[in-house]
Order: sequence, then structure tokens, then C-alpha cells
Amino acid sequence: MKQAEDQRNSVAERGQVALIIAGPTCSGKSALALGVARKLGGTVINADSMQVYRDLRVLTARPTPEEEALVPHRLYGVLPAAEKGSVAWWRAQALAAMEEAWQAGRLPILCGGTGMYMRALTDGLAEIPDCGEAARTEARRLVAEEGPEALHARLADVDPDMASRLRPVDSQRVSRAWEVWRGTGRSLAWWQAQPGLPPAPCRFVAGD
Repeated sequence: MKQAEDQRNSVAERGQVALIIAGPTCSGKSALALGVARKLGGTVINADSMQVYRDLRVLTARPTPEEEALVPHRLYGVLPAAEKGSVAWWRAQALAAMEEAWQAGRLPILCGGTGMYMRALTDGLAEIPDCGEAARTEARRLVAEEGPEALHARLADVDPDMASRLRPVDSQRVSRAWEVWRGTGRSLAWWQAQPGLPPAPCRFVAGD
């Protein structure tokens, strides 16, 4: 924690800034990010949880190879579809890409619509231990077989605090909450309340 605090102070002294371009799907985020990057000397950093997968370029409207060649683009198509990317993994990669941009005298431009990714940088991130493959498999199976509403009802019986924060139709978050409870024996809400990873060491400017 002391090292993280020293890093934040060092970056704050240097006045580091990062730009966030967020918004709904097909709202022109990528085109805007590219235009800003070309004008201001920026590096576009992907903050979309699907565009990190190299096999999903067409499905996710990922920037074309020609567009990616115009300015530096980071974290696009870096994982195979079979490999699961986590928020913690993306946060670490994004911080490294931001530092690379600053060192090169460029503006980091975080572009995407995955709110969890953005909040992991702006607000910090709870450190949750690995829940284990058995818990993950069970959560996915229950969602597939019973649906998210049924799994939400199960969650409400064992973890009412977390269940009250989630929409029953939100299959991803309901599944994650069940996975954490089964894998760690504690509520995701409990883990989120613990001291975790700090916000990124910079000032954010948002655009949408």
C-alpha cells in the first residue's frame, strides 16, 4: 500500500491525465477516440470486455486494422476467445498501457462501454481471491439451466445483501455473486467493502 501511495503521489506531481470516452454500443466511441488521438497525440486503450478477444472483431465492431495503424491502439484482440479475461487482469494491463503512453508523451484515451472496467480505474478494485473452477462452473450451469432469475432467488436465500443490489435478469452479475459466495464463503458485498487496489494514479477527464 505504501508503494501504491508513493506512485499516486509521483504521478500527481507530474500532472498525469487520462481521457475516458464511454457510451452505449454503436454510439461512435471508437471513431471519436481515433479522431481525438490523431489530434492530441493519444494512445487508444480498449475498455470493452468483448473487444479484448481477437476472434470477435466483426461481432464487437472493433476498429479495423487500418484504423488501428493510424495511432497506437492497446488491448484490442489480445486474448483468444477460449481464455477468460477478468476485471483485475484488464486493470493491470490498462495501467501498464497508460504508463507506456505517458512515458512516450502521449495521452491515454480509454475507450469502451464496460462500466466495471472503467470503475476499476477511477474508483479502485476489491481484491477477491480466486473462487475456484468448481464454483465458476456451478454458477454458469445454474444460469444456463434455470435462468438468472432463479439463480437470483437462490442468492437471495443465502446472500440477501448482495442479491438486493442486483437485477434478477443480470445474468453476469448474478452469476458472479453466486460464484464468489460459493467459492469463498463470503458475500461479494463483504469483499467489496474491504480495502482493495487504489484508483489509477492520475486525473481523469470524461467524454461521451
